[in-house]
Amino acid sequence: VMRRNPFGMDICCRKGSRSPLQELYNPTQVSLSNTAILHQIRRDQVTDTCRANSVSSRKRRVLTPNDLKHLVVDEDHEMIYCYVPKVACTNWKRVMMVLTGRGKYSDPMEIPANEAHVSSNLKTLNQYSIPEINHRLKNYMKFLFVREPFERLVSAYRNKFTQKYNTSFHKRYGTKIVRRQRKNVTQEALRKGDDVKFEEFVAYLIDPHTQREEPFNEHWQTVYSLCHPCHIHYDLIGKYETLEEDSNYILQLAGVGNYLKFPTYAKSTRTTDEMTTEFFQNISTEHQTQLYEVYKLDFLMFNYSVPSYLKLE
Repeated sequence: VMRRNPFGMDICCRKGSRSPLQELYNPTQVSLSNTAILHQIRRDQVTDTCRANSVSSRKRRVLTPNDLKHLVVDEDHEMIYCYVPKVACTNWKRVMMVLTGRGKYSDPMEIPANEAHVSSNLKTLNQYSIPEINHRLKNYMKFLFVREPFERLVSAYRNKFTQKYNTSFHKRYGTKIVRRQRKNVTQEALRKGDDVKFEEFVAYLIDPHTQREEPFNEHWQTVYSLCHPCHIHYDLIGKYETLEEDSNYILQLAGVGNYLKFPTYAKSTRTTDEMTTEFFQNISTEHQTQLYEVYKLDFLMFNYSVPSYLKLE
């Protein structure tokens, strides 16, 4: 994957207008330039973390097409979005469908959530040839959204293991987790897998057997492994904590900010910091330490401090 000089002259633009990449690195509006500084700081943080952890983060130098299946491409606005489950990805996929739909959709919130996750509705980078991939990585504005790692983890657990309708997750992962982590497991639990405790979920995540067996499911996989920020230079790193501002900034850079706003939603069921603290109360110090190690690069890379509730060894 080639590195790019942000101010290089090789950035082609859409007919008669500047590309988001040009607008980001050479803003014409003062309002955009202040925000650009914040994103420069976030980019530097990622670069520094990748450099400091180069032994662990650069093991695989060459990305395979399989590594690029989370990168959604918008040809019309020359943007690439790496989606991370449990970080507003449903709404961002809806927005991408509006951007790439050529007028088929106008209001993101009119798109049903399940439709946003139908893979054929969006084009991903792994569907292109190698030269086309490199061209897009070099010339398109690339962005992703991140969230405090343990808050994202608790959100994934609550969504996948405490909701009765998620039977496919209960069958695929729940049964495996209780079989491996629960003493005196009942036949019903082995059959249904619908009552996984958070402690068991954590024990499953830190179990070396799990890591050897198969990659984590995307809902609890690290951002570092889903989006490869040490190999792909992201121009913008949005945060869940500043979701609306960051999202609307991206839409402004794309030149669509006047008629497309990021959907706002006040969800009362949203996983909060207080909730996350509660979930971690029953996790042993040893397990907390091991779990932090699994997600450590995400904490460092995206500048999240070690949570105050953690008791690390």
